[in-house]
Amino acid sequence: MDSYQKTPSPRTEPTPPPDSVFRNTGFTAFLIARVVAVVATQVQAVVVAWQVYDLTREPLALAWVGLAQFLPMLGLLLPAGDLIDRFDRRRILATSWSVGALCSALLWWLSGHGSSGVAGIYAVLVLYGCTRAFSGPAMQSLLPQIVPRGQLAQAIAANSMLMRGAAVGGPLLGGVLYALGGGELTYAVCCACFILGALLLRRVTVAHAGLREPARGSMVSRFGAGIAFIRTRPIILGTISLDLFAVLLGGVVALLPIYAQEVLHVGPAGLGALRSAMAVGEVGMGLLLSVRPISRHVGRTMFAAVAVFGAANLVFALSHWFWLSCLMLGIAGAADMVSVNIRGTLVQFSTPDAMRGRVNAVNMLFIGSSNELGEFRAGTTAAWLGTVPAAVLGGVCTLGVVGLWMRVFPLLRRVDRFEEAARASGAQELEGR
Repeated sequence: MDSYQKTPSPRTEPTPPPDSVFRNTGFTAFLIARVVAVVATQVQAVVVAWQVYDLTREPLALAWVGLAQFLPMLGLLLPAGDLIDRFDRRRILATSWSVGALCSALLWWLSGHGSSGVAGIYAVLVLYGCTRAFSGPAMQSLLPQIVPRGQLAQAIAANSMLMRGAAVGGPLLGGVLYALGGGELTYAVCCACFILGALLLRRVTVAHAGLREPARGSMVSRFGAGIAFIRTRPIILGTISLDLFAVLLGGVVALLPIYAQEVLHVGPAGLGALRSAMAVGEVGMGLLLSVRPISRHVGRTMFAAVAVFGAANLVFALSHWFWLSCLMLGIAGAADMVSVNIRGTLVQFSTPDAMRGRVNAVNMLFIGSSNELGEFRAGTTAAWLGTVPAAVLGGVCTLGVVGLWMRVFPLLRRVDRFEEAARASGAQELEGR
């Protein structure tokens, strides 16, 4: 029997949820599949950047690596969100990862062609960027179909923690694999990971999906309905825009090399410790939230977490002590994990299943834009004002954004439980239509 079964009607009586989300075999399979795919993505990113720079010795060549992947994601935002809402999300995700495996195989072939393979690498990265336009929103939209609503917060916390761990460990693994066997071994492992992830999706059971809405109008009009949905739901709009501006204005990751070299005088080893400090805070808090998920005062807790993120970055900006800088980055990472967990859960609870693909596509664009533009903002501001003033300004701006958003989005501030977000946004009513 085909493992991609027809989505059951929401009228079907669901199986009583287990005590722990990890007892849900479908969620465990999804989690393992996503971990191996993220590891493959991180490993491949490190090796591609290394190979391109090694072949060209031009820093600008690395900019083209990012652009080759970002532009297809931006261009496919509209069809990706629409198709994810209309078709089986497991099939879309499995297809995306299968094409990702093909990209790894092509990179493996190109790795033996010297400088003549650089143009080919860019072409493969364009194809790979197309797959990420679908895989990102599909992963976010599939999770609420796997676990019951009562376990969604715990599932998102566990998912965020493991994804961050994979994002930290992936580059390290990539470096080891490349040292052992070069591009051939590394891309072969990436290809195998993508294939394993696609196969594991066959063990994922969709048990909590809503009825799909019949397609009406054009793709543009359907995606426009998703934009209108976000615009008229203050909880969703406030949540994703808070993430956008907090990271865009307050992030300091792009400035860490300068701090390590010119402010703290700790060299490359210290730079690694600074980057690890934030990751340790994120993973530690993610582990705690997977065991003790936040269930009350979620709106105020999210704003408080973003404020702590901004304040910790502000102290880091002024610090000249290495231990204090590491501590502040760890606190900032932990606070960011709290806000990421709450934001992700609020968006999932506030969005009907039939709309999640389009909403998560927009959310993915906001997250990608905040990271990319945030690094650009930090670099240009540091060039204009100096490194420390730029970091201080970022922390102050983040605190200002928190205060402004609390006034502009009072409904978001007053949310006590995640279930209230669904009622406030009218999501449950839409799902019942």
